[in-house]
Amino acid sequence: MMIAVVALGSAAMVQTAAQTARPTPKNTRYVYTEASDLTLIGKIMDTPNPYHRVDTVKYKGFNKTENFQVRCAAGLAVVFRTNSGSITLKATGDFSWRSNSTMRLASQGYDLYIKQADGSWRWAHNVGPSYSEPEAVMTLIKNMEPTMKECLLYLPIYSELTSLQIGVEEGSVLEAGEAPFRHRVAIFGSSFTHGISTSRAGMSYPDQFSRRTGIQMLSLGCSGRCRLQPYFAEVLADVEADAYVFDAFSNPDAPVIEQRLFPFIERLRAAHPGKPLIFQQTIRRENRNYDTVMEAREAAKQAMADSLMAIAVERWPDVYYIRPDATSPLHEATVDGTHPDDYGYYLWMCSIEKPLLEILKKYGVE
Repeated sequence: MMIAVVALGSAAMVQTAAQTARPTPKNTRYVYTEASDLTLIGKIMDTPNPYHRVDTVKYKGFNKTENFQVRCAAGLAVVFRTNSGSITLKATGDFSWRSNSTMRLASQGYDLYIKQADGSWRWAHNVGPSYSEPEAVMTLIKNMEPTMKECLLYLPIYSELTSLQIGVEEGSVLEAGEAPFRHRVAIFGSSFTHGISTSRAGMSYPDQFSRRTGIQMLSLGCSGRCRLQPYFAEVLADVEADAYVFDAFSNPDAPVIEQRLFPFIERLRAAHPGKPLIFQQTIRRENRNYDTVMEAREAAKQAMADSLMAIAVERWPDVYYIRPDATSPLHEATVDGTHPDDYGYYLWMCSIEKPLLEILKKYGVE
């Protein structure tokens, strides 16, 4: 008898779901709005192209790769409200970058979250452009109830956008949303901070940190290019933020760290007196498990960072050093031996949450 009751209950649930399903009509017409006319968050500074992170006309010194990376939209997101049952996107730009370790949904795709009643952000859907028609209309999500929703849309981490238009059903509402995250915390870092090897555009550890804590992280992650360069220090010197975080020891080898670290700190202290400068040790890469050359290289730069940061935190006020950890118990939270997977980046975010919040609280960032 009990089995029959459960079966009937399940059948009733299926029938109810079928009756309330709301498919989006195939002939739906959309009205488009430029995303930058809504609320764009995550930018470290104003730029002529709203989807760039750095004005490469004003700031010089970047090589070709760096110049492209700082024009990519990594870490940027659009906040909007709509009651549309479906959302489409039209984008133009450079979507040419390819990677064996990073899904196209991260490098060229769009990642949508919708705010829940308790204030949390719940993943909704994602979409990426096709190889053959990268500028064709993309259906981001469909078949939703026509209720008002607060949306958070992350932009591609390794594409340069010249335009992004958000389409909603004709007759529905599309309006700018309120910025959901408070404060401005700038973060400069390597491919780890950039989000390389994530599966989706909103899965970098700075993005996960913002959704979890409500504190806005402004990403200047540059894959392979975070080497304490003086010209990056000049950019960061002009960034107005409440705090500055660095994943600065993942790319440079030990001699480069020794040569550049202290001048880098001095330049930023002069530009931002009284603001916290928070440096992270690099994580342990899994490709050093059996590669003796990689083990020696990684151990040397970690040792150099430890020794110099011990001096730095004693020499200068407002300079801090924390240790992230992206290692899973079975050492499997990696994509390619260098970069964590989504779970590894989650572990990284969790490992820095408490020490970072404790430091930020000292400066009224909470």
